[in-house]
Amino acid sequence: MAASGQKVGYIRVSSVGQNTARQLDGLTLDRVFEEKVSGKSLDRPELEAMLAYVRLGDEVVIHSMDRLARNLDHLRQLVRQLTEKGVKVSFVKEGMTFTGEDSPMATLMLSMMGAFAEFERALIGERQREGITLAKERGVYKGRKPCLTPEQAEQVRRRVQNGESKADLARFYSVSRETIYAYLKV
Repeated sequence: MAASGQKVGYIRVSSVGQNTARQLDGLTLDRVFEEKVSGKSLDRPELEAMLAYVRLGDEVVIHSMDRLARNLDHLRQLVRQLTEKGVKVSFVKEGMTFTGEDSPMATLMLSMMGAFAEFERALIGERQREGITLAKERGVYKGRKPCLTPEQAEQVRRRVQNGESKADLARFYSVSRETIYAYLKV
């Protein structure tokens, strides 16, 4: 593999409020693709842009396997897609690099580490759901604060009945269209 390629970083956090600075801090990179979207989402434009950008001889550097993919199948697919292009894939946290010419042991380690990451995320989700259930039973958890007041929700319903666009209403109230649709279902 050519050593003259670019070193490309891919950074992903699950929400807009999270900080991306720590993921590849201190590394010298030629280009960084940064995403603030849940890994479960199939709509990851920066991942797609990075996949289209990298070329033979490049190296993609990612903080950890769970930043690239949310499940083992997707992780293996993405690593294979990159290495088939002649792109080296390096995971900083796990200290692992894949080139496409990997030993059976390296392939096994990718699968095992990816499976552990998937399992860990499932446990975190399970504990979170259990915690919410217990908090609800104690009357401590009230859920997420509504995006619109009851008066605003009623205004949305009237305005939609009068023919206003849901997209325009979403912009007006600074919420997503999905939020407008959710209030219309109630």
